[in-house]
Amino acid sequence: MKSTPTTIATLMIASAALLGGCASTSSDPYNTGTSGAYGTPSSAAMGYGTIDSIQVTRGQASTSGTGAVVGGLVGALVGNQVGSGSGRTAATVAGAVGGAALGNKVEGDRAASGSDMYQINIRMDNGEYRSVMQDSVYDLRVGNRVRIVDGRAYRY
Repeated sequence: MKSTPTTIATLMIASAALLGGCASTSSDPYNTGTSGAYGTPSSAAMGYGTIDSIQVTRGQASTSGTGAVVGGLVGALVGNQVGSGSGRTAATVAGAVGGAALGNKVEGDRAASGSDMYQINIRMDNGEYRSVMQDSVYDLRVGNRVRIVDGRAYRY
């Protein structure tokens, strides 16, 4: 198989589309959507309640897929500079795969730094319980009255 600029461009576009399909579309990566006493999803619009408990949890390092796509493109470009003929094609593919893996790892490492999260369990005025995940609690303490707006708890 002869490597042409069209073939390489097609490979890069296909790689980007494939890796882009793996990207998370959720705007709130910590909203698990579970059910139970504290399982109401944090995407509820608004409500008032009292903080029942606050727990520190280790957040999950989530990636958007951008690092993998950029790494794959750079790896493919570098791999394309090596060899000729089918060796060049193999180097291009290997460079794209290796670059994508490295780019995803770098993005994940950056997302993991400072990823302590706070699970705030709130007893709502109507008697139900909600759990909200936030990156900080500022001046929130157990027993404070709060309102929930767009999945975040604010002192009321």
